[in-house]
Parts: sequence; C-alpha cells; structure tokens
Amino acid sequence: MDLQVRQRVALSAFFFLSGFSFSSWASRIPTIKTAFGFNEAELGTVLLAMPISSLIGLPFSGWLLTKFDSRVPLSVGFLLHAACLSLIGFATTTTTLVMAVCLFSFSMRILNIAMNTQAITLQKQFDRKINGSFHGLWSTGGIAGVGFTTLLVAFNVAISPHLMAVTFIIILATLFSSRFLLQNDRSTAGNKLRFGKPDPYILYLGLLVFFAAICEGGMFDWSGIYFKEVLKVDLFTAGYLIFMAFMALSRFLSDRIIDKIGMPATYMFSAVFIFLGIGLSTLFPSFWPAMLGFSLVGFGTAAVIPMTFTLAGASKKYSPGMAISIIATYGMVGMLIGPPLIGYLAHAFNLRVSFIAFAFAGFMFIPISTLFFRKEARLATAG
Repeated sequence: MDLQVRQRVALSAFFFLSGFSFSSWASRIPTIKTAFGFNEAELGTVLLAMPISSLIGLPFSGWLLTKFDSRVPLSVGFLLHAACLSLIGFATTTTTLVMAVCLFSFSMRILNIAMNTQAITLQKQFDRKINGSFHGLWSTGGIAGVGFTTLLVAFNVAISPHLMAVTFIIILATLFSSRFLLQNDRSTAGNKLRFGKPDPYILYLGLLVFFAAICEGGMFDWSGIYFKEVLKVDLFTAGYLIFMAFMALSRFLSDRIIDKIGMPATYMFSAVFIFLGIGLSTLFPSFWPAMLGFSLVGFGTAAVIPMTFTLAGASKKYSPGMAISIIATYGMVGMLIGPPLIGYLAHAFNLRVSFIAFAFAGFMFIPISTLFFRKEARLATAG
C-alpha cells in the first residue's frame, strides 16, 4: 500500500474512533440525567465542565505540537481519553462525574488538535480535497456509537459496562494504528502566539467555528433530551442518530459540494438548512417533523468546521497546528456557552423555545462568511 494511502487509512481510523467515543458519551446523557436526578439547569452546569476543561487543554495541546510530531499527543491523548470515558460510567456522585467529564474533555481537546493538524498536513500531499471525508468518518463513528448505544439501551445494559467496552475497543485500535500515522510533521515556524490586534483572517474563521460549535455541540448534548422529554419518545437516541447520520452524509459530500459551488455558497446553504431544520422541529413538535428537522440541521452544520479548518491551514501568520489551536479556542467558547445556555433557557422557558438559539447561530454564518470572503477578495485584488 502506498505510504500516503496508509497514513490516510490510519488517520481515518482515529477520526472514526473519536466520533464513536464522543457519541457513546453524548447518547448516554439522558441516562446520566435520570440517574442523578438533574433538572435542565443542573445538567447544563455539569455540561459546562466539558468546554472549560477543553479550553484549559488548548494551550497545552498547542505546546505539545511544538515539541513533538502530532502522532505523539494524538496517540497518548487517545489512550488517556479512552480511560476517562470509563470513569464517567463508574461515577456515583456529582463531584466524581464532573471530574471524569473534565478529564474526558481535556484529553479530547489534545487528540482533536493533533488529529486535525495531521489532516491538514496530509491534505497538502493530495491533489484533491480529502479533509471533509475525515470529518465524515468522525460522524460515521458517531452513528456507530449511537447505534451501539441504542442496542445496549434496548437490552437494558448499564452505562458502566457499555463505556468499558468502548474503552477496550479504542485502546486496541490506538495501539495498532498509531505506528502508521504521519511522522516528522512538527512545524518549525509560526508556533508562537502573537498578542495584540487580532489577525482578521483568524478572527473571522474563529467566529464561524464559534457559532458552529454552539449549534453542533448543543445538538450533541440536547437532542436526546428533546426527543425524550418534548416528543416523549421511548427510543430517545433517534434524534441524535438522525442528526449524526446526516452530518456524516454531508461531510462525505462536502468536498464535492465545495468544488462544485465554492465555499461562500456552502456557508450560505449551511445557514439556510439549520434555520429551516430548527424551525420545523420546534413549530411541529412531533416525531417525523423533528426527524426531518434534525436531519436538515445535521446536513447544514456538518461542513462548517472541516471547511473552516481547511482555510485555517492557509494562514500566512501561523503554522497549521497553531492556527487550528487558536480557531478551536473560539469553538471551545461556543461549546462553553451553547449547551449550558440551552439548559438555562429551557429551565426559564421550555426546551422548544431554547432551540431557537441554534437557528440564530446558524444564521450568523451568512454575515461572517460574507465579510471574510469579501476581505480576501480585496486582498487578492490589491496583491
């Protein structure tokens, strides 16, 4: 097998497993809410631990990429991540649950930055776009994780053996695949964070990821709750599953769509799909309208983060790893605000009303992407 193909296959395995791991956690959130007796605001506060610890992990992950090839923090971070997933299943108090979630999120940030740095570097070795397919595999792993969870929930399998099984799978796959990852990709320039006036290129991309994270992260955390408590559906993973399925479909198609209509139009269509999907789900709160609405939101949300990370790799000021780390910080702020905000809005009003925040987040892709591409066009003309 050609070296580049082997590296792509190995990295694809990590993207798939990352999605599988995350969805295994996210699809069990309704189980955790019931087991601990949390209301929406209390659950929102617990979920706040994830973006806070992830935000703490960002500078650490950026530092690791200046000291090692990205495969080192990716592999080590994944092993730590797998172990922390099991700890969530064995938590018996709110304190131990929050601690486990913090460690899970911290390690996830390290492996995600390293994984996306590998993807951007490998992308440059191919003549065609491949970054969307990596994120498509992340979503496919998410679907597999939800499907696995749905099966275990149907058979009344407890959360602890479920997450232990996922941990075991991830550890074995990491130990096998890590040796085939891209090597010698440590950047020697553009690794220092420069303070002062924000770089407009990074600022616009960061804002796009910020609003994408509000929508994507919030849907991850609250879709199961919406189906369970608003729609009164026993198989509460259905909403999360359809959302992930259409995210995967969109990401596998995104490279071709971008080649066909361009990035500016893709951001526009993403906004429209999210707005329509949330409108349909909240105005008609029954099973099939919500399923269609969640599929539209998944299709619209999917392309934004991989597309924006690809643009980040073209930064003239920072190395790919540092650019992604900075932009991911905006995403973490979005994750910091999004899921807890939905919880607080749901507690103050109701869960249907709180989902309007996702429609607003999706709509913001239009003005921000327009400003970004207009500025790039002016710079290109001036140059």
